[in-house]
Amino acid sequence: MSQQDQPDTPMKWMIYGANGYTGELIARDAVRRGLRPVLAGRSRDKVEALARELGLEARVFGLDEPARLLAQIKGHGLVLHCAGPFSATAAPMIEACLRANAHYLDITGEIAVFEHAQSLNERAKAAGSVICPGVGFDVVPTDCVAAALKTALPDATHLALGFDSRSSFSPGTTKTSIEGMAQGGKVRRDGRIVSVPLAYRVRRIDFGAGEKLAMTIPWGDVSTAWHTTGIANIEVFIPGSAAMIRGARLANWIRPLLGLAFVQRLLKARIGKTVIGPDQAKRADQGTFVWGEARNARGECKVARVHTANVYSLTIDAALAVVGYLLQTRPPGGAYTPSRLLGADLATRLPGSSAIDIQ
Repeated sequence: MSQQDQPDTPMKWMIYGANGYTGELIARDAVRRGLRPVLAGRSRDKVEALARELGLEARVFGLDEPARLLAQIKGHGLVLHCAGPFSATAAPMIEACLRANAHYLDITGEIAVFEHAQSLNERAKAAGSVICPGVGFDVVPTDCVAAALKTALPDATHLALGFDSRSSFSPGTTKTSIEGMAQGGKVRRDGRIVSVPLAYRVRRIDFGAGEKLAMTIPWGDVSTAWHTTGIANIEVFIPGSAAMIRGARLANWIRPLLGLAFVQRLLKARIGKTVIGPDQAKRADQGTFVWGEARNARGECKVARVHTANVYSLTIDAALAVVGYLLQTRPPGGAYTPSRLLGADLATRLPGSSAIDIQ
């Protein structure tokens, strides 16, 4: 991290998508910490009701009118964007933040969003804006593990990352997963992101709670870990039963159908009616094991593990840690990954996290 200056006046900041599952959790926790974000989103009833309850300012607007969007963002120094699917919402919000000289954060795990953000590095530098997507579980702990492994094995040529979590999904995360299935798998090979089948590679991994069968998934680190470490070959894994892996591989045959717009609409409408995020009791009982493995051309290998809080509690704490950092400091503008912005120990400083153990 570079030398920072203290800001002269308090920064006004916004949570967009505050009426969603994760956005609301972050808004409530922000108030408990004494922060006063502006709450914003498209749903007037939900946004204004939450703002009244928390004693905060509310703004209601969509993202499809660039001039109106810019007018709403101006005057804010930072936007924490929580309204997915980010494949549709991130680009217009990032554009508005750049034009308003505001910092942009989000909680995405979508590879395309990370790549788009990195493509705007020079514009962000010129605007003095920090662009840092993925400040939640996607991708803070895995990004920190990647950075730690790069330090432990500087000449690594291959990086595998993964996590073992029993947390259930929120509606927004489930909808993003449906989009991801239609797009297939992704890995980084020789520095380039390439498309592969779902469950492209299968291996046994001890994430931290014993060895399990695991399969590759198109997780955000396929993008971000490259920008963090420069390691040219990257894969991300989650545990899966033999039946789950067979199902993923069978899904490769119907991917063209999953990609049809009307099929996506039907599936997402059903998710909106049937899926709810985990409650506080479930979140408290659902920790996560995060794992990484780096190898170099000589066959040397380093393995890293860290245990964290559940994915949603970590997202709240990580997102607000990055917000707090930017409210207090002025780093140079540019496109960042979480560990490049706050350091490889960011994940270990969050409640419920262990130290990163490297062997």
